[in-house]
Amino acid sequence: MDRVPALPRRRRTLAGAAVTALALSLLGVGHAAAADVNNAKNAGFESGLADWTCSAGSGTTVPSPVHGGAAALKATPAGQDYAQCSQTVPVKPNSTYTLSAWVQGGYTYLGATGTGTTDVSTWTPDSTSWKQLSTTFTTGASTTSVTVYLHGWYGQAAYYADDVSVYGPDGGGGGDPSPTVPSSPTGLAVSGTTSSSVSLSWNAVTGATGYNVYRSGTKVASATGTSATVTGLSPSTSYSFQVTATNAAGESAKSAVVTATTASSGGGGGTGLPKHAVTGYWQNFNNGATVQRISDVPSQYDIIAVAFADATSTPGAVGFTLDSAGLGGYTVDQFKADVAAKKAAGKKVVVSVGGQNGTVSVNDATSATNFANSVYALMQTYGFDGVDIDLENGLNATYMSQALRQLSSKAGSSLVITMAPQTIDMQSTSNAYFQTALNVKDILTVVNTQYYNSGSMLGCDGKVYSQGSVDFLTALACIQLQGGLSPSQVGLGVPASTSAAGSGYVSPSVVNNALDCLAKGTNCGTFKPSKTYPDLRGAMTWSTNWDAASGNAWSNSVGPHVHALP
Repeated sequence: MDRVPALPRRRRTLAGAAVTALALSLLGVGHAAAADVNNAKNAGFESGLADWTCSAGSGTTVPSPVHGGAAALKATPAGQDYAQCSQTVPVKPNSTYTLSAWVQGGYTYLGATGTGTTDVSTWTPDSTSWKQLSTTFTTGASTTSVTVYLHGWYGQAAYYADDVSVYGPDGGGGGDPSPTVPSSPTGLAVSGTTSSSVSLSWNAVTGATGYNVYRSGTKVASATGTSATVTGLSPSTSYSFQVTATNAAGESAKSAVVTATTASSGGGGGTGLPKHAVTGYWQNFNNGATVQRISDVPSQYDIIAVAFADATSTPGAVGFTLDSAGLGGYTVDQFKADVAAKKAAGKKVVVSVGGQNGTVSVNDATSATNFANSVYALMQTYGFDGVDIDLENGLNATYMSQALRQLSSKAGSSLVITMAPQTIDMQSTSNAYFQTALNVKDILTVVNTQYYNSGSMLGCDGKVYSQGSVDFLTALACIQLQGGLSPSQVGLGVPASTSAAGSGYVSPSVVNNALDCLAKGTNCGTFKPSKTYPDLRGAMTWSTNWDAASGNAWSNSVGPHVHALP
C-alpha cells in the first residue's frame, strides 16, 4: 500500500519472458541422470570468487547464510548494476544440461547464454529461506561453452547463492565432483496445521537438490526448499510424516517421524462479520487523498484497516502514533471514540502493519513474541479488533505464523486477521505469504491480494493475464481458491481510483463482474473457473480516502454488490 502518491515500481512489472521463466520454475524441471557431471567450477564458492566474475565489484563470499559447505555468494545490486556474477562452463555440443542454484534474499535470476539454441533463465522474488532455481538447456551443434549467470534486480536487496550446478555430459573442462547421496534430513517439525493441511519444516542438507515428503510411508509431496505443506487431509485426524533428501546421485534414508493432528474445522478467524465483506484501508497520513476521520468512513465498509503501525526499536515490535497534525487536529481520544462507534455499529477495525515502506522484521522466536505482545497492546489501547499483515518487504512464514498464533492465544476467537499480499506473493503455495496464510488458516479471516502495481501474471490455468481486467482478477484469485484457502478467506484487492495506484486500476463494474464470475459463474471474461465459489468473502480497496476523493464511487458501487452476493 502506498503512503505517497502512487508511482509504478520497477520490481512489480514482469516482462513476458520473466513470466515464462516463473512458469517454468513453478512447474519444476527434472534432474540430470546420475552418470552426468557438474561442469561448473567452484560451484559452492568454497574458493572465494575463483572462476566467477561479478559486475561492478558487486560480489563477495560470506560464511553465513550458506546452503552447503562453509561459504556462499553474496551479491548486492547498486544503482543501475544488478549484481551479475557469471562463469564460462565447458559443454558438449548437441547435449542437454540442467542448470540449478540455491538462492536466498532479494530478487534472484539464474540463466545461461551462448547455448547455440535457446538461451534460458528463471527467477524468484525475494525469499527468506534457501530456494532452488532450476532450468534446462540444449547446446547447439558447435557449442563448446556457455555462460551461466546469477543476478539480482535494480533497487532490491542483496541476494545469496550457493551450490550452483550445470549437470550433463562432461564438457572436458573439469568441474566439481559429482554428488553423493545426501544424508537424511534433521530437525523435521510441524510449523502449522489447518483442518485439511499440515505444514512442515526441516534443516537443509548439504548437497541436496530437493526433498520428498512421506505420510505414513507414502510419498505425498516434493519440495526444493526446506518446507512443504501437505493438503487434502481430514479434520481432527493424526498423521505421521518423514522427509528424505535427494540429488542426482539418489535419495537419502527417511528422517525421524513427526506427528501432527489437523484442526477440527477449517477456516476463518473473527466473529460478527457478514458472509460477504468489504475491506477499506484508512490512511493515518495525508498524501493528497481526502483526509478523513474514522467516523467519515462510509457504512459500506465492514472491515477498516488503519494504516499503518510501524516498527519500533524492539525487534519485531510495532507501534502506532496518530498523525493528529496531518489529519487536521484529530485527537487520540476522538480516534478511540470513533473506533468504538464503528465497532458498536457492527464493523471491525484492525491495525495494519507494513505498507510499501514498512520494514517490520519477524524472523526469530523473540521477534515473534515481541510482535504478538505489541499488537495486543495496541488492541487494548485503541480498541482494535485485530491485525492486518501488509508487509511488502519480506516475510518469514515460520515466525510470522508463530507470532499470529501467539496473538490469537491472547485475543481469543474474536481476533480478526487480514492480509494484503502483493500479486506475486500469492502465485505459488511455496511463497512465504501463501505459506503463512495456510499455516494460520484456522484463525485467518481474509486475504485481500493487491491485484495492481504488478504487470502481467500467471493465472491458475498457467496462462498469462494482464492486470486491469476481469480475467486478471478471476484467474489469479483462482490460485488461492485452488491452493488451500477457503473461499470465505479470499478477497479481491483493487485501487479505489486511478490516483490510488501506479497501475492496475479497474472500474467498479469490472470488480463486480469478477465477483459474479467467481461466486456465480456469470459475467466472466475469457477465463471461467471450473466451479463457482458462492462463499467468496468479497473485495478490498486502497483506500477509503481515495474513494472519498472520487465521491465514494467505488464503495457506492462495489459495496452493495458484495453484500448482495449469494
